[in-house]
Amino acid sequence: MTESRPAAQPERSWKYYTKPEWIEVRGLPTAYRRGGRGEPVVYLHGAGLTRRWLPLFETMARTVDVIVPEHPGFGDTMLPPWLDGFDDLVVHYDELFDLLGLEAVHLVGHSIGGWLAAEYATFYPHRVNSLTLIAPLGLRVLDHPIRDIFRMTPEEAGPALFNGSAGPYAEFLSDGDEVETLVQGYSELTALGRLMWNPRYDVKLDRRLGRVTCPALVVAPDEDRIVPREHIGRWSELLPQARVETVAGTSASTGHLLIIQEPEKLGKIVTEFVTTTGPQGNR
Repeated sequence: MTESRPAAQPERSWKYYTKPEWIEVRGLPTAYRRGGRGEPVVYLHGAGLTRRWLPLFETMARTVDVIVPEHPGFGDTMLPPWLDGFDDLVVHYDELFDLLGLEAVHLVGHSIGGWLAAEYATFYPHRVNSLTLIAPLGLRVLDHPIRDIFRMTPEEAGPALFNGSAGPYAEFLSDGDEVETLVQGYSELTALGRLMWNPRYDVKLDRRLGRVTCPALVVAPDEDRIVPREHIGRWSELLPQARVETVAGTSASTGHLLIIQEPEKLGKIVTEFVTTTGPQGNR
C-alpha cells in the first residue's frame, strides 16, 4: 500500500475538523479518516460536510470500524481530469478497498453518497455485506423529481436541508473563514456537476438494483425537502432485501441533513443493522 499526500495543508481549526490520512489510488492522493474497531463500515459522504469527523462517525465508531474517504473532487481530495460520472467513482473505490485490504465491507451512503453506494453494490455485489442508504439520490421517480440543488441560493439551502431549522447547525456549515467556505463550496459544486448535471438520476439502476442481494436499509427523515418520500418507497421496491426506517427528530422534524440533526439516533440504527447483518450478509 502506497501512502502519499499533497503539499502541506494550511492550519485549520473549525469545529469537527480532523486531519486526514492519505492513500494514493492510481496516482490520486485520496484523503480519508478512520476510527473505531469491529466490522469495516465505509461511509460515502454527500455533497458537503467534508473534512470533518462528524458526531455521527463518532457514534458509529463505538461499535464498528468506520472509514470515511473523500470522493475525488471533494474535501481535500483533488478533482482529477478523468472524473466524468459515477462509474469513475465506482472504479476508484474498488481500487481503494483493495489498497486498504478490505475484501468486503458494509456500505453506508448519504444523499449522493447513497447513490454512489448503490452503484457500487450493483457492480460489485460480492464485496458488499450490507447496504445502508440515507436520504439517497439516484432514482428517477416520475412526477416526483428531486429538488434542483444547482438552482438553490444559499438563502434557500438552509431551510431546504434542515426543514427551516438551519440556525442551530451553523457550526457545521463553515470551513474556516468566509472565503475558504466559498472556495471549497464552489470546488465541490464543480465536481458535483460532473457527476449529475444531466441527468440527475440513473435510469439503469431500476434494473441493476436486482443484483444487490445483501440486506439493505433505506433511511428517511421526517420530511425531506430535497428527495421526495416517493423515492424511499421506490428504493425499497427495487432492492430485493430492503426495509425502510424513519429517523424522527427529537425537538424538530428531521430533514435531508438528518446526519447532523440526529447523529446518536441515526448512528445506533446503522450500527445495529450492520452488526446484526454480520460479515456473512451477502454470502
